[in-house]
Order: sequence, then structure tokens, then C-alpha cells
Amino acid sequence: MFWYTLACVFTLCALVRARDPVNQWDVPDFYFSGVSTFAHLPHEKCLVQEHTDFDVAVLGVPLDTAVSYRPGARFGPRAIRAGSARQTVFRSFNPALGVNPYVSKTKFLDCGDIPVTPFDNELAFQQIEDAYDDLLHRNVPQGPGTISALPSRTKNGKPVHFAKDKKQHPRMAVMGGDHSIALPILRSLNKVYGPVSVLHFDSHLDTWAPNQYGAASRGTGISGYTHGTMLYHASQEGLVSNTSMHVGLRGLLSGADFEDYRRDASLGFTYLETWEVDQLGLDGTVAAIRERLGDSPVYLSIDIDVLDPSIAPGTGTPVSGGLTSRELRSIIRMLSGINLVGCEVVEVSPPYDTNGEVTALAAAELLYELMSVMAIHPLDKVTVEPQARPPRPVSAAAPPLAEARQATLSWPLLTLVPAVSAALATVLTMRLLSRTTSPVKGKTA
Repeated sequence: MFWYTLACVFTLCALVRARDPVNQWDVPDFYFSGVSTFAHLPHEKCLVQEHTDFDVAVLGVPLDTAVSYRPGARFGPRAIRAGSARQTVFRSFNPALGVNPYVSKTKFLDCGDIPVTPFDNELAFQQIEDAYDDLLHRNVPQGPGTISALPSRTKNGKPVHFAKDKKQHPRMAVMGGDHSIALPILRSLNKVYGPVSVLHFDSHLDTWAPNQYGAASRGTGISGYTHGTMLYHASQEGLVSNTSMHVGLRGLLSGADFEDYRRDASLGFTYLETWEVDQLGLDGTVAAIRERLGDSPVYLSIDIDVLDPSIAPGTGTPVSGGLTSRELRSIIRMLSGINLVGCEVVEVSPPYDTNGEVTALAAAELLYELMSVMAIHPLDKVTVEPQARPPRPVSAAAPPLAEARQATLSWPLLTLVPAVSAALATVLTMRLLSRTTSPVKGKTA
């Protein structure tokens, strides 16, 4: 009787569970379903919900009223979220880094957009700084299985702390918006970390002085704060350390000499132009970046126009001859381990993108690489051990280079064999017919 009763209870529970709509429909979104958040991450209005905790917040800053050429980057956060649609909890394992950031110890959250005004840049900059301040001082998750539970990094037997208050702060992965948003963000970061190294991937310097914009520079006050002057102001305000670096430069310079580069050096920056990245290769480029950054805290800023416009046309100031998305994704992976205090991808302007939305896709996947790096290397904590790549079957291994080249060379020749055979057969047939047919029509020899 007891076992019969127990079986009935289990059967009833199973029926209730099967009919429970919460359990039936509580499944991850597919690529094309659900409300659009970055990588289908949970969304909360973090600026409203003050007790929300997270390790990394995805944050949109839809401002584009400081551009000097083509606008439209205010729609960037929305487009980048759409570009991330194929990133999901169940299929986002990064084989190059050995981690799925969205199921790691790091808690990622889409915190929506900062509600910036499009009518007053001075107010907008203050809104960005205030919002970043708020989120930067939120609590990070605590307890077993969290980043906080990991051992602290040590140097010479002492714990390593990058924040001035020696506390663990959350980090932000920002979607722009035009590049001027970096200035209020650096102002906010400075309050916690002091001056930081800016690793700046861009086709332009963005350290121009306000008076270098011709007629547009005749105004006063906020008119001198643009997406091409924000790093000049950041350096003047003491927000940037002298270990900062531009990578991917190829934009036009001012005047008739190298004055732009001389001023840039005085502001704490060095640079690699795109042709130098080609010359050094990825290994040499990453080695130069690491040497420059050292052990400093780093803010990584990517203007999408660092990519070639054949890959990322949807931007405000495109310049041909840029990096490929493959190159930049590889560089980010190879920089894994730098002391990243935050990052941004900016200047995505959807009105100039293709029907296939390739610029938004590139931006979303650059953020994915940055999130993978942040999942493996939490600030102040030891590295999270990535998954080891299993050995490849011998049959699946790539052939030796010499064999691959030989196969490449011989393949076109092999494709000619059927055509040559058919041509020879045709010639032989014609010759046989010519021998057996008389020149007089209808008569045979």
C-alpha cells in the first residue's frame, strides 16, 4: 500500500509539472526570438534598480551629437544588440580562449542604455559620468562559484589591488554612441583607479586640439569637446597615463608636417599605423602593445572605423586600408591577461551599414571577445583556468605545408584532365571520319 501511494504521489507531481506553464516555457531564447538584449543576456534597468549586482554590465550610450561628419551612432547600441543575436547561453563557447563567458563565474548583465539627452552635450556628458559612477560602485556577486570567491592576485606576497579603495568594482562593456563618450567614462574611472592607460584602436588620433577644427572651433565651451578631441581633453585633465597607445592609425593629419604626432606624444601616447601592424604581424603588434601597457590598468577603446570599410562600412568617418575583423579579434585574444578596467566599441552608425548589417555583427563579436577575456581574467583575482583543447584526431589534422602547397598547385591541373581527354577524343574521331568519307557528298570510298 505504501509503495502504491508513493507511486501515485510521484505520478501526480509529474503531471502537475508537465502542465505547469512556467516550467514548460522557461527555456533559453533561440537566435531570432525574445526581446533584443546583448547575447540574450538578462536585462535590468540597473540605474533604476539600485540593488542589482553584476561583474560586467553591458551598457549602451546612444549619443552622437559630437560628430564631425556622418551622424547615426545613437542607433549603435540597438544595432549591436541585434548583431549579437546568435550569441546565446547554449552556444557561445569560445574555442580560441577555452571559455563560454555567459556560463562562467562572471555574471554578465545587460543594463540597458543611459538615457542621455540629444539636445545638450554638456548635460549629456554629465549624465554619462554620473551613470557610470553609479554602476562602477555597485556590489559584485558574492558567495561560492562567484568571482569574489576566487583567491586574490599577489605580487611579492601581497594582494594586488588596482582600485584606490582596494575594493573589487564591476566593469562595463560599453556600446556607443560616438567616441566623445570616452571622456566622461575616463573621468569616472579616474575616481576609482586614477590615471589609466588607454589602448585605442582607431584610424584617427582623436588627440586633436579644439582649435584644429577650423570654423567649427570658433565657438567656446562645449563646442570644443568632440569625437576627435576627447583624448586631448582626457590627457589635459590628467585622466590618461603616459603608457597609452593608438593602434591602426591611417587617417589624414593636419597641416604640412608631423605636428599632430609631436603633440600626441606630449599627451602620453605612442602609436602603430596600419602598415606597421602589417609589417610587425600579430605577434609583433601584441608584443609592442604589452610592452607599452606594462602592468597598468587599461581602458580598451575600439572605434569601429579601425576596421576596413569593406568590413565595417556603417560608421561616421570611414578610412580605407584598415584592419580586418579577423586580425582585431586575434589581437584581443592575444592580449588576454592585461588589466582591463573597462572597454567600449563605438561609432557604429547603422544608417550606413549594409543590408546584412555586417558592421553591427563585427562590433558585437569584438565585444564577445572582450567579454571572453574578462571572464578569464577578473581584475584583482587569479586567472580562471580555461578549458583545455582536446587533442585532434590524426586524420583531421591539417596536412604539412609542403603537401598543402603541392595539392594547391596540382588541383588546377587535375581539373584539366577531363577537358583534354574530350578534346583528344574529338580530334581522333574527326580524323577517322575524314579517312572513311569521300570528298564527293553521299559517296563512300
